Amino acid sequence: MQVRRMVQFCLSAAVSLVFPAMPAAAAVADFEEFGQPPYSLGSESFYNGSDDAGGFYSGGAFFNNSYTDYGGELYSWSGWSASNMTDTTTPGYDNQYSAYTGVGGDGSEFYALSYTFYPGDTYIELPAEAVIESMQIANTTYAALSMLNGDYYSKQFGGLTGDDPDWFKLIITGLDENDAQVGQVEFYLADYRFADNDLDYVVDEWVSVGLASVSTARKLSFALESSDVGPWGMNTPAYFAMDNLTFVPEPGSMLLLLLGGALWRRR
Repeated sequence: MQVRRMVQFCLSAAVSLVFPAMPAAAAVADFEEFGQPPYSLGSESFYNGSDDAGGFYSGGAFFNNSYTDYGGELYSWSGWSASNMTDTTTPGYDNQYSAYTGVGGDGSEFYALSYTFYPGDTYIELPAEAVIESMQIANTTYAALSMLNGDYYSKQFGGLTGDDPDWFKLIITGLDENDAQVGQVEFYLADYRFADNDLDYVVDEWVSVGLASVSTARKLSFALESSDVGPWGMNTPAYFAMDNLTFVPEPGSMLLLLLGGALWRRR
């Protein structure tokens, strides 16, 4: 019996040595599905949940959406939208579906964007076996131009002198299958807190954000916070853009052991 166990161990170790660096293929939610049926979005278009589907899938992950039609061309939505809008110059709410980059991550056509005024409005549900790696984050044109120039509702970041320590922050919270928190990641979409005003910035490109601290989460929940707050809450437009959420299956260490045992039983 001890000899048999030793052989099983050796076979398992041998399998591990033969296949030491065969990483599982990464899954990527890149939203390029929106160029194909059933969506088939044309150039300069967007999907905002007006079909009452409640969300959509990309790369095996689920992106929530809530849409309400009030009639008379009035509506509201929250959660995720998908878009290939490219307008980086038009300010205001009417341009709420454009990323400030003008393109998707890595120059792709499609990307996602979120409206999330309240924490939990926006979330992503991951496949059970997913180990989360990273995602790309950017500003929307609506939010970026509001921070850079100010508008009817929001202040110009930095104020008239440029010295106001303004900021706009995305908070990504990882949750397990019981909605218990497993970790958080913070990313500043704008930061004017530097003593040297030349270092102040509003993000104008896609930035890869590592998600190691929430890698085991089954759900990602998103919230936005800003230094510009009024009686009704945050004044900064509560939008951000996202692309290329990357995750991989869990390592199959147990599979290697089972394979080693199977090789022994077949002898």
